[in-house]
Amino acid sequence: MTGATLTKISKKELIDFLEGLDIQVKTSTKARGHQGFFFKNRIDVSRHLHEERAVEVLVHEFAHYIHSKIDTDIYKSGGSLEKIFDLEDIEQIKKELLLVTSIVDKNSRHTTLKRLKNQVNLEIKELQEFIQLDYPNFMRSKKFKEFDRYIRFSKAKYLLKYDRVTLLSPFLKKKTILSVDSVTSDFTDMPKSFAAYIKLKSLQRKQARVSRRINKLNKYYSRPSELFARLVEGLFVDMEKIFEIAPASCERFFDLLNDGYYLEMRDFFELTRIV
Repeated sequence: MTGATLTKISKKELIDFLEGLDIQVKTSTKARGHQGFFFKNRIDVSRHLHEERAVEVLVHEFAHYIHSKIDTDIYKSGGSLEKIFDLEDIEQIKKELLLVTSIVDKNSRHTTLKRLKNQVNLEIKELQEFIQLDYPNFMRSKKFKEFDRYIRFSKAKYLLKYDRVTLLSPFLKKKTILSVDSVTSDFTDMPKSFAAYIKLKSLQRKQARVSRRINKLNKYYSRPSELFARLVEGLFVDMEKIFEIAPASCERFFDLLNDGYYLEMRDFFELTRIV
């Protein structure tokens, strides 16, 4: 197998092919905030993409179109690998497709988010060690009784749940803005270990937000519809590389493709001179 290149088909040629299948293609939208978006018989591609990337995205969304014709559950559950590969045992294929996804879409690795999470974890550990200089028995998993006794009389208690709050005096209508970032200057009498604890709680909220974001993205990237679409996209961009990392998936894919299981996708692969 030789690697496929994006010079084999232009954006216009691909759009003409898709429209020939009665697929409505829109290239002047924001694609609902994504690079591309597919729903039923319509494909939107972000107007901000250069031609080469737009072609890749069109291929990806076309794969969703084919998937939807084979497995209507794609709209509710993301479809199933068993259905799109016509197999009962898809464990090996799933493992391979996750590798393909990490190659085809580098964002699926969450490099920036993981780096941020590691940095937050380090900062939390440093604050814990700082607090333990004054309170050796302090543990994040247990109540900090000394702090709880102190904080109930302080407006800083609001910062245990929020990074920034605005307090309004009921009589003078005076606004007071409190922030985790300025807790030491806003509360000059507060022991440094207590100020550190408030910052630690803020970092724990940040840690939870990052974890939720990573989990949400992992769920998205592992959807069968996305795994299949990135396989097709990867084969279009660099077939040789995808065959190397996903041999079982590629073999099954081309067996089904040549048998007509993937419907008009065979016409597309012939158009791009891949098969």
